[in-house]
Amino acid sequence: MDRTDLELVVAVRDHGSLAAAARSLDLAAPMVTKRLAALEARLGQRLFQRTTRRVSPTAEGETVCERAVVLLQGFSALEAELQERKAEPTGLIRLAATFGFGRLWLGPALAIFQERHPRIDIQLQLTEQLPDLASEGFDGAIWLWSVQGRQAAQWVSRRLARNQRVLVASPGYVQRHGMPEDINALQEHACLIVRENGNSQGQSFDTWTLHKGNSKTPERVRVRGPLSSNSGELVRDWCLDGRGIMLRSLWDIAPWLASGQLVRVLQDHAMPDADIHWLAPYRTDSPRRIRLLIDFLVAQFQDEPWKTTLPAASRAVPPG
Repeated sequence: MDRTDLELVVAVRDHGSLAAAARSLDLAAPMVTKRLAALEARLGQRLFQRTTRRVSPTAEGETVCERAVVLLQGFSALEAELQERKAEPTGLIRLAATFGFGRLWLGPALAIFQERHPRIDIQLQLTEQLPDLASEGFDGAIWLWSVQGRQAAQWVSRRLARNQRVLVASPGYVQRHGMPEDINALQEHACLIVRENGNSQGQSFDTWTLHKGNSKTPERVRVRGPLSSNSGELVRDWCLDGRGIMLRSLWDIAPWLASGQLVRVLQDHAMPDADIHWLAPYRTDSPRRIRLLIDFLVAQFQDEPWKTTLPAASRAVPPG
């Protein structure tokens, strides 16, 4: 059976007569009758019962029609995909991301992507609280956590890059106050607390949950210090100025670690919940422009460029 045979049997079933099926296929009625008879002869099965009033499928004919519908949908989907690949991707992409990662890393990456695909427009909203993506018309978000539990089936989540939060301080602070020997010793140090919105784990800001090495058992410590802010950038500046110990994502501080302006504290401890993810409401298919963007972001971030590259937004004042 070929595609025209599939279209023929579906048309006969849907229209209930050979004449009506012929009109829908833009064929002469005798041609439909001849082709259907030839098909039944090849298959050795009667596919339709014919009366003076109506043509109706036999059990075998109904099976053939059901399979034919699926196959024809597959043909159409394949043709659409090939046509889409041939055409230049167009349209608007609306994204959400956190301020820090969005400004330092996502923004420059999106500019490169848009230059490669000039008929795509991008709107990026920086926010510290994940919007209701579906109801607010966003195509997706680049966020620092993935969806877990029962709600995961309602979302598409793909990790773009590994990341973790680590403890750091300036060499000057360590020289004056010493290096903490264990996690509990952090209680005796000035800790710089970031009070950002959108804490995905629901924990208090002054409780740090860390993992030692590859251990899956968390260790929690209540920290304190005279300085805290809802601005991660300000807390980073305080840390660079020697005001205390900070817990911060590697993508945010890697250049200063590389330059020696910051040093790791308790190097075997980290908070491993800060991987960077693509999040989007679940949908059965995505436009080509969205698929292209996700693949591009994976290629951009999977090697963790922040470990070797200074963010574009910071190049005017390089560390060191």
